[in-house]
Amino acid sequence: MGYGAKPHNNYMKKLILMGRVAAGKTTLTQALRGEQVHYCKTQYINYHNTIIDTPGEYTEVAKLGAALALYAYEADIVGLVIGAEEPFCVFPPNCTCMVNREVVGIISGIDREGANVEQAERWLRLCGCEKIFPCSSYTGEGLEAIIDYLREPTDAPDALPT
Repeated sequence: MGYGAKPHNNYMKKLILMGRVAAGKTTLTQALRGEQVHYCKTQYINYHNTIIDTPGEYTEVAKLGAALALYAYEADIVGLVIGAEEPFCVFPPNCTCMVNREVVGIISGIDREGANVEQAERWLRLCGCEKIFPCSSYTGEGLEAIIDYLREPTDAPDALPT
């Protein structure tokens, strides 16, 4: 199947991924969907069953940023993605209050040489993220934690009907 992740299903919260170009959003999308990971430049907003993948330019170009706010309304959770080896953070402090959705932080590429997970976590906390998921789309580390977090309570194997 692919890198240790079980594919998600329709009983999961919808996640929109936002981050700069090459932060790892599309690779993470592929890994979370259980697909073979391969390079693919995202040119437009990609809707999948439970993941919305956005181009990095929408985060980096101020005039396109407003579109992300609108697309966030299509999701249950906003995921701010920062690569573990990024030299700076594109997100401003306390930006999580700009949307009326839950916002989580995702640190991608934790397996890469030069990864500074602690710095990326500090940036995401400064943004306002309380829940942060370090992960690697290539090794699968941390992917199950994201999938478990997105799973709806009724999707749990021991959930009782009410």
